[in-house]
Amino acid sequence: MARVLIGAVLLVDGVGGRIVETEAYDMSEPASHTYGGPTARNASMFGPPGRAYVYRSYGIHWCLNFVCREEGHGAGVLIRAIEPLQGLAVMCERRGLHDPRLLCSGPGRVGQALAIAHDMNGYRLDQKPFEVHAPDRLHEIAIGPRIGISKAAEVPWRFGLAGSPYLSRRF
Repeated sequence: MARVLIGAVLLVDGVGGRIVETEAYDMSEPASHTYGGPTARNASMFGPPGRAYVYRSYGIHWCLNFVCREEGHGAGVLIRAIEPLQGLAVMCERRGLHDPRLLCSGPGRVGQALAIAHDMNGYRLDQKPFEVHAPDRLHEIAIGPRIGISKAAEVPWRFGLAGSPYLSRRF
């Protein structure tokens, strides 16, 4: 799903844009929040699929994942970056800046720009406040190791829209 989501459009209360960078996480590898099994914190990541898993990163940023495996298997896709398309003024106000390239170029920035909050944890991604639209065409995908983690970082489960200026980091 991490690859399939590249080019999809994500909106939260009508604000958002094209997903240009994702990372996959699975309970089989130690970088995943689900590696040690279900807990109160990660329960939504164990399904059902099509739900949001929202967690706080570094005690500061709310990050959004799409739960994407069958119920009972802890796996998801972190939304790392989007190309802002709708609600730019709202995102600029939330982020306190005006450079579109920096509004959503990183999972914490995505969370802030889209007003992701912990109370969205477990919400269905096919119902308000979320809207997810399939990519309108095939995109060239860049693949590389995940970033910002210390365990299993070499796993090539980071995907991006090749050449996008909105990525959190080049491939």
